[in-house]
Amino acid sequence: MQDFRNDKKGKKGLKRLFNAYKYSVDGIMAAWKDEEAFRQILVLGIIFGILGMIIGQDWGEKVLLLLPSILCIVGELINSAIENAIDFTSKDIHPLAKKAKDMGSAVQLVLLIFFVVIWASYIFFKFY
Repeated sequence: MQDFRNDKKGKKGLKRLFNAYKYSVDGIMAAWKDEEAFRQILVLGIIFGILGMIIGQDWGEKVLLLLPSILCIVGELINSAIENAIDFTSKDIHPLAKKAKDMGSAVQLVLLIFFVVIWASYIFFKFY
């Protein structure tokens, strides 16, 4: 039987951690370079993350306001990864490929709704 394991999977210790870090940075850089939506979400996340750190009164408020930004960035990375994996597999239109891409997009929609609800409710209860 043929072994299809990735030769990087056998690494242990600090070498494994270094490889994982490098691959993660490569993923972020690829998303920045190739994905318009990721760039938009990242900029939005940075702006609102900084704003949250400024207007949040205590640790809890700061985390509450930062969390939606982080989750949206993570959601966009997941969505982009799903889209790239599907496109790599085939450019043909298939119901399961559409379903997977639509579900990835739904992840981002739910997170953006969460973002708006948290920020709108915070501003409403804080300032009104």
